[in-house]
Amino acid sequence: MMEQVSHYFATRARWGMMEYAFWLAALASIFMFGGYWSDISPVFGNRHLILTEIAWLALFALSLDLILGYAGIISLGHAAFFGLGSYVAALLAKHGIINEPVLALAVSGLAAAVLGFATSFLVLRGSDLARLMVTLGVALIMREIANQIPDVTGGADGLQGVTIGPILGIFAFDIFGHVAYVYCLIVLFVLFVIARRIVYSPFGLSLRAVKGNALRSALIGISVDARLVAIYTVAAFYAGVAGALLAQTTAFASLDVFSFERSADLLLVLIIGGTGYLYGGLIGAAIFKLMQDWIANLTPQYWQFWIGLVLVLIVLVGRDRITLATGIVRALAARAIHMLAPRAAPIVAPPAKGH
Repeated sequence: MMEQVSHYFATRARWGMMEYAFWLAALASIFMFGGYWSDISPVFGNRHLILTEIAWLALFALSLDLILGYAGIISLGHAAFFGLGSYVAALLAKHGIINEPVLALAVSGLAAAVLGFATSFLVLRGSDLARLMVTLGVALIMREIANQIPDVTGGADGLQGVTIGPILGIFAFDIFGHVAYVYCLIVLFVLFVIARRIVYSPFGLSLRAVKGNALRSALIGISVDARLVAIYTVAAFYAGVAGALLAQTTAFASLDVFSFERSADLLLVLIIGGTGYLYGGLIGAAIFKLMQDWIANLTPQYWQFWIGLVLVLIVLVGRDRITLATGIVRALAARAIHMLAPRAAPIVAPPAKGH
């Protein structure tokens, strides 16, 4: 029985053909939307700037999905970690403390993780409503602290004069966003692989048990609080890295990174893409940013109205119906890939003893 269970979870943790296709498409976007084929069609013009925004937003959404989709911790102040990572990366570069962007990225994530660990004990107390208020309060406090020390953070004017050094001392950032997009995409992929390993590990499976029924999980020996603190800290690290990517790719940090709208947009991304599976944040970020860019070009003053209308339609129609429609397409695509892929020879089970 245990072997069958282990085989089942090992099978679920394997990479599927659709996952390979997703990341191959992301890799192809480097060349397709880099402006190299703009003579063929305007669609293939330089889109690396908006793709860079999609990449760091996807990582930000992934961080929230780790606690919301897998641990059941809802947050309205996830921008606190995002903003701290953004300011740490900008300050490290501005004052020449750490000139290597990759190292500064790690330090920014660790700073956000420390904040996440320190505030996780407050978040674990109370109901979901209390968690919403506590997380929102943490973000508001962080924003006010940044506003009260303008000599360090630049205050309402933001932190200006930030100069980001070349990545690994070789690849310098350019105004077209080519290096920035590749950089963000690599960071997103590496952290996604780590997150995927976490959610399919015994630790991740225990998180799902805690989300389903925390009391029953505690009765069977799962340390509920320790696991929630751990995943909350990891999610804070991911959010800090996402904020650092924003600061490094724009060479700027402002109080907007702590805003309530930042956290609200993140929840909207997960509503569009779905929670509880890692690709929801990635897909939701792409849809949200592309829809925002397209609608803003059509009606610059009312783009928020149309995005809100899309959100209302998602709620009215129901995610189940949308998932059913997209599930049929995914099933047909997976079936076609399975038919084209070479089949492995069947494994014949050994005869049972005594027969």
